[in-house]
Order: sequence, then C-alpha cells, then structure tokens
Amino acid sequence: MMRAHLQRLAAALSGLLRESEGFTLWLEAERTDFVRFNHGKVRQAGEVKQAYLDLRLIRGKRQATQQLSLSGGDEDLALVEASLPALRAALEQVQDDPFLLLNQRPSSTERIADGALPPAESMVADILAAAEGLDLVGILACGEMSFGFANHLGQFNWQQSESWNFDWSLYSHGDKAVKRSQAGSAWDAGVIRRGIAEAAEQLALLKLPLKTLAPGEYRAYFTPTALGGLLSMLNWGGLSEKEVRAKRSPLLRLADGEARLSPRVSLTEAAGEGLSPLFQAEGFIRPDRVELIAAGEHRNSLIGPRSAREFGLEPNAGGDEYAESMQLAAGELPRDQALQALGTGVYLSNLWYLNFSDRSACRITGMTRFACFWVEDGRIVAPLGVMRFDDSLYSVLGEQLEALTAERELLVDTASYSGRATQSKLLPGALVKSLRFSL
Repeated sequence: MMRAHLQRLAAALSGLLRESEGFTLWLEAERTDFVRFNHGKVRQAGEVKQAYLDLRLIRGKRQATQQLSLSGGDEDLALVEASLPALRAALEQVQDDPFLLLNQRPSSTERIADGALPPAESMVADILAAAEGLDLVGILACGEMSFGFANHLGQFNWQQSESWNFDWSLYSHGDKAVKRSQAGSAWDAGVIRRGIAEAAEQLALLKLPLKTLAPGEYRAYFTPTALGGLLSMLNWGGLSEKEVRAKRSPLLRLADGEARLSPRVSLTEAAGEGLSPLFQAEGFIRPDRVELIAAGEHRNSLIGPRSAREFGLEPNAGGDEYAESMQLAAGELPRDQALQALGTGVYLSNLWYLNFSDRSACRITGMTRFACFWVEDGRIVAPLGVMRFDDSLYSVLGEQLEALTAERELLVDTASYSGRATQSKLLPGALVKSLRFSL
C-alpha cells in the first residue's frame, strides 16, 4: 500500500539526515482507467498507474527539490538515498530563501474515502447503453487518487479517494455539437442517462435554421458550465493575496472596497468538500472553508505560505493561491424554470477562448460555443451563430445578475497532462439582465 510505503521512506530518510538538515516529502499517486469514445463506441482503453514524489531537502533558509518516480518497491529507498548528494550540492549553490515558510507545528491527518465506484467496464456499459444510436465522442477517466505528505518533524498526512469525470459531446453536423461534462465520487447510471437524453434533445434543436444577432446587449442565461468559464478567469490572480498586494488582481477594486458584486454572490473555497487534499506541500492544513466573497463583498483572499511569510499572515491555501474547490452559493430559481425566466434572450451552454480584455476592470471577452441558443417567450427557437461577448464581471455578477438557480452542478477539471487534475467547482446557473456582445 502506497501509504505505508511513504511512511517507510520518511522513516528511512530521517536516519540519513545530517545535522541541521530537514526534509519534506510530497506524494501524488493514481490508478486511473481512461476510456475514449467516438461514434458512440469505445475506441481506446487503457490504465495508468503512477506515483511521483517531490523530495525537498532543507538547511536553514535554503531548499532544493527533486522529483522521483516511484515503483512502490524496495528500490525506491535506494532512489531516495541516491538523490541526497545532488540535493546537498544544490544547497551549497542556492541563496537563502527569504520567503520560505514551512509548518513547524506537526499536524497529522488521514482521510480515506470508501471506494464507491463500480468497475470501469460497468461504467462504460452504462454510457454505451445511454448513447445508443448517437454520435457520442468523449473520454472517461476514473479510479483512485492518493496524496501524501511527510517531514522530518514526524508529520504525516494522507488522503485517498475514488472519483470519475466524463467529458463528452454529441455531434450533430458541420461544426455543431452539444458538449457536456459530468463528474463525481459515486456512480449513478441514471445521471448519465438523463444527461445524454437532455443533450440529445438539444441536438435536434441544432438542426433548426441559424439565428444571427446584431451586436448589442441581450438578456442571457449561463448554464453552470458557461458560468464556470467566467469564474475560472478569477483563478487567474483574482483570488490571490499576492496579486492583490501587487495591484494586479482583476478584483482589486472589490478587495479595496471600491466596488461590490450582487448580494446574490457568495463565493467560497470549500477544501473540505473537494477532491484536492486538505494539506499542502509545505505541511500546512488548509481550512475546510475560506469565505472569499460574501453577499457581494470581499472577505478573504487565498494566502500561500510564501505570501504569509512576506506579509505576516496565516496561510490558508497552496502556493499557487488559486481556488481548488470553488463553490458559488445557490439561488432560488428552479433550474427547470430558467428558460421561462429568461423570456427572450440567449441561452449559453459553453464559452470558448476567454481572456481579459481589461484586467483592471475585470472585463472578459470570449466566444459562444457548443449549443448556444436564441430563446423567445421561454422557448428555444434557433441555434445561435458564433458571437463574441465583452463585458465586466462587475456588471455580469453585479447589477445585471437577476437570479441564480437553486440546483448546482459539480464541474471537475478534466486535465491529465502529468496526472489527473483535482480542481473542481460547484456552481448554479445564472440569469443576467444584460450581456454585451461586441460582434
């Protein structure tokens, strides 16, 4: 078991230290089944088993780190021991790090979730049954993820859980498709069936004549996925204490109290309910919840250990200072009444190519993508031609925000470049009175 293996490595490393040396160990391990679909059939299936260990050697205010790929066997101890000479040589070359901050008050934790996922073969069978007769393309990633931390002070932290995410589309014709993403820590075939059935209904609507709108302002409904695209931009420095202090945060006016968002907006970093570990690489335990925005007003920023050292604060986040388990409070609008509440306007399923057009004003631009529709009198009447929007979140999530849905969706980052991502968002849909389209 990788948990016991990490404990053995930490104990052995403690015996190899020289006077005045310390260490931290950070482990990320996974066993993931990846299944790729195309034309509603399985086209590729495989399994990834990997474990990476970041070994940091510390002496005073100096640090050096090496990443090791572990096998889980006895040879890993020799690998750790063999890395020490190079790390010690590096410590002779680097300068003191004035912002190095490590947890000096050991706090050991363990969180192991019971396995709740069926075999990948069963999950695939549920997907194929729901997608019968449809041109479904996508990728399913599922399995166990583990995180561990240990240091020379005897601290040991472990988190282990199973999760899945299914990123998929139903293809219609030309460049038209309905895109969805589903995720969770338990599997429910009914959820998959309903999601694919809803997408199939929209697929038929994509065959209607295209509606082209003139630039201007329109009422709009953002699905949780579309809203997630906007809120992802806030993770680009908007929630970071370092960026606020450096005057680079797109939410600087909010943090300074010069502006506010709608009272409906309450944003939280809910680490205790997410997939990311509650501990971080410097050994600090992240709070279960950090209130970032409450009723439209700034409450806290995310503070990594280096910012904590620099500004004399307590750390509450990882070193990158971005939300890993973002939650936006639900509203009161029933999801099944969203179209009726929209009346006439645009229904936004997905947004694409987002960027800041004016960072200081938190102004974002992007394109509509994947099953966006024109709605009249609460009824979808036409697919929407690709358009570019350009508007400020101070407006969209401020005076223009009319309602948030009572139901929320879990959105999980589907990236897997060096390992499965664990960032997630729990979001409602959003109805806004006006969204500015520039072309």
